Amino acid sequence: MKYALINGHILDGTRDMEPIEGKNVLVNGTRIEAITEELPEGYEPIDLQGRWLMPGLINMHVHLAGNGSTDMRQKDNAALVRRLFSNPITRAVVYRMVANFAEIELNSGVTTIRTVGGFRDYDTRLRDEIRSGKRSGPRILAGNMAVSVPGGHMAGSLGLEAHNPKEAVQFVDDIAAQKPDLIKLMITGGVLDAKEKGTPGEMKMEPAIIRAACEEAHKHGLIVAAHVESTEGVKAALENGVDSIEHGAAPTEETLNLFKERNAFLVTTLSPALPYALFDLSVSGVRDIDQFNGEMVFNGVVDNAKAAIANDIPVALGNDVGCPYITQYDFWRELVYFVKYVGVTNRFALYTATLRNAQLAGIGDITGSIEPGKEADLIVTDDNPLSDLTTLRNVRMVMARGRLIQNPKVKRKAEVDARLDPYLI
Repeated sequence: MKYALINGHILDGTRDMEPIEGKNVLVNGTRIEAITEELPEGYEPIDLQGRWLMPGLINMHVHLAGNGSTDMRQKDNAALVRRLFSNPITRAVVYRMVANFAEIELNSGVTTIRTVGGFRDYDTRLRDEIRSGKRSGPRILAGNMAVSVPGGHMAGSLGLEAHNPKEAVQFVDDIAAQKPDLIKLMITGGVLDAKEKGTPGEMKMEPAIIRAACEEAHKHGLIVAAHVESTEGVKAALENGVDSIEHGAAPTEETLNLFKERNAFLVTTLSPALPYALFDLSVSGVRDIDQFNGEMVFNGVVDNAKAAIANDIPVALGNDVGCPYITQYDFWRELVYFVKYVGVTNRFALYTATLRNAQLAGIGDITGSIEPGKEADLIVTDDNPLSDLTTLRNVRMVMARGRLIQNPKVKRKAEVDARLDPYLI
């Protein structure tokens, strides 16, 4: 189809974006053809009626294995996954669930997701079905299963358990054969992995395994993303070849220098630790230990993001979908938290979630901004997000690679909104 998006205010996604007025965006097939005052014949006009047009959002840290349960207690995820994959019927149900979650991301205004730990090869399988037009969904940069270690984060559920460097290399080879876009390592524990106060980012993966996995991934031409929630973990990850730190931890001069030396980037995820850190225990139902550790992780993520920005270290945004209270449709909250807790402007948050995320994901020449030649990944909101990012809660239009979705809908969870909305202010 050929569309002319008219009568809208345009935000192009660049770092210093200002509203572009009085121009139309012409879309021809899957791509943006022009930004012009003209309205050529042969284009179907889409009247935006004074709304705001911008690039689709890019969520850099997604697990298509969950959709924001409000149960924050510890669970045996490995046992649950074994049951889910115990027969063909449940496996088919799980795949449909994963595909549905991806479509929810799209309908919420996220036109690209980067998955960093999922069920088997489902992420690459779904990526290819969406790419071919068989299914509706966002562009997927797929990680498939992660590499963990016995007792490590997500071991036995979303992570394969490597006992030594040789096994880690074999797992990387097995995942690479599925043609993913990246490799994910689970280097430290998380909030609920900790048994004592002050140990949420305890080292799980020894440096030799990290190095072997990174070297093998790089041989396949794949970057390595790593779950890390401690300063020790950040140091070990960067010293041994990791390309992106997911989450982050309290920074030091040494870790900041390592980011620069490795040309690595930080994927800030404020959403997952917030409920553990800030909810009252009577609401969360977790242990005092979990709240203490959640606060420790949350503050570490915030401080790492602030220090990275201050030191010109590239920062991306993701919201760790699949964690409690983190739904597939609420990535916009991450932008609001980025402004509130890290102290950036609305403009910088929107730039980070669009063009900057695209650049760091290696697809900045394809998407992330409104420019001629780029794929038509666009969203429309009622109000100006430079003034109020919460307008992203209800997008009025989504276009993914030129495919138009008018008035997209997502089914919201009232309890999630009730618990999280107070933290938007």
